[in-house]
Amino acid sequence: MTRRVHYAWIVAAVAFLALLGAAGMRSAPSVLMVPLQEEFGWGRAAVSFAVSVNLVLYGLIAPFAAALTERFGMRRVVTFGLVLIALGSGLTIFMTATWQLVMLWGVFVGTGTGTMAMVFAATVANRWFVKRRGLVTGVLTAAGATGQLVFLPVLASVASNTGWRTASLIVAGSTLLVAPLILIFLREHPSDVGLLPYGGTAAVPSSPVRLSALGTLRSAARTRTFWLLAGGFAICGATTNGLIGTHFLPAAHDHGMGATTAAGLLALIGIFDVIGTVGSGWLTDRVDPRVLLGVYYGLRGLSLLVLPLVLTSAVQPSLLIFIIVYGLDWIATVPPTIALCREHFGTAGTVVAGWVFTSHQIGAAIAATAAGAARDAFGTYGATWIVTGILAVIAAGLSVSIRSLPRTPAAASVPAAAPEPAAV
Repeated sequence: MTRRVHYAWIVAAVAFLALLGAAGMRSAPSVLMVPLQEEFGWGRAAVSFAVSVNLVLYGLIAPFAAALTERFGMRRVVTFGLVLIALGSGLTIFMTATWQLVMLWGVFVGTGTGTMAMVFAATVANRWFVKRRGLVTGVLTAAGATGQLVFLPVLASVASNTGWRTASLIVAGSTLLVAPLILIFLREHPSDVGLLPYGGTAAVPSSPVRLSALGTLRSAARTRTFWLLAGGFAICGATTNGLIGTHFLPAAHDHGMGATTAAGLLALIGIFDVIGTVGSGWLTDRVDPRVLLGVYYGLRGLSLLVLPLVLTSAVQPSLLIFIIVYGLDWIATVPPTIALCREHFGTAGTVVAGWVFTSHQIGAAIAATAAGAARDAFGTYGATWIVTGILAVIAAGLSVSIRSLPRTPAAASVPAAAPEPAAV
């Protein structure tokens, strides 16, 4: 008899496509920064500010999206986010001033992508999976992070050949195409289709009380674990989305590298990120997440410290080594971070993960604006690479300082029994 595919995998596939579609507009700023500067005369700092607003809202919306998902459901929240991204992307073709850039790229797209931040992947994994939960978290995380990078060569080529407005419309259209799939196939809970979670022997228990985003933050903020996670993840955001995601293409342009070549390198980072993040999800089911975070942040710090020495106009072997190491590490931090939130905060772990993700985006926003301002002031990104490399090493220390909880071999695959005492 042919075994039927568990509906959890269909939900995961649809979530993957939604995160992939939302990633398009998140990749646009680094591609369009130079074309906007050339057409309107806007400085790097001005464009970077719009990116920073996007990054902050992308993170700030996440914990509220987690709470809204509990109340209104994933389908409504995610569909709303996709429509908002499409509007923000499509309307950019009419903009003529920086405040419009801030409103569209920053507010519209930032809010829309925030509804599908890390908490969406965590919600799907926690509700629909018992077995393979870490692996699914890694795959869904890779969809959002890698999709952002994979879109880059396409958008860079379109922007170079037909203009940045066409690139924006492509993003809007691809985002809207995903919305019908969400409405048709996404289901809230396994019980909606008469199933148990994948690998489960009982329904995953829901929280006995409705979670409040702000109330959960107040409780979590009383714990040392929350601040160590938030501090490390803020540095994670600064060293990924805020720095490389926003400024690698402009920095490569400064060194004489073509936009399409530089975008191809970022896409290569995305390819290795798929391997790294999925592998990180697999490891999170088996290895202490604190150790994984320490290794990831340490390797990222070392790679950023050598970047000023290898970034040139040509693609050298040393630059390819950076791309591989950095790519494997790009967002591999997410599965162990979600696992630690779940282990330490129990049923509130998803909302806590949303707040930790907010710190990630605040760090990214600060880095995006600071790097742009430094480039305008000094004409180079050199010192920025060094400072962020040192910060990543500090993040490694913060991660291994998190209090260890007793873990069984299946600890990463079952819900925590209760949040830690200070978070109740």
